[in-house]
Amino acid sequence: MSTEPETPAAAEGTAEEPKESNALKVIGWLSVGITVAALGIYVGREIRSRYKFKRRTPYDFYAHAGEKQTGEFGLGV
Repeated sequence: MSTEPETPAAAEGTAEEPKESNALKVIGWLSVGITVAALGIYVGREIRSRYKFKRRTPYDFYAHAGEKQTGEFGLGV
């Protein structure tokens, strides 16, 4: 306990620091969460594409062989 009186300016300065600190903490945790989510999506996509690539069949190479060409191909103006 101090016998010195507190000034109103000193009391206001200490009240704002926790608000700024909380805002920075929220922004920091939000950016960390978004980064983790983006990395999870990227890693999951890579794992799935490698899984699908290893389990392809000969039919996958000819998947579009039976499709007919569109009507616009080869038509003049």
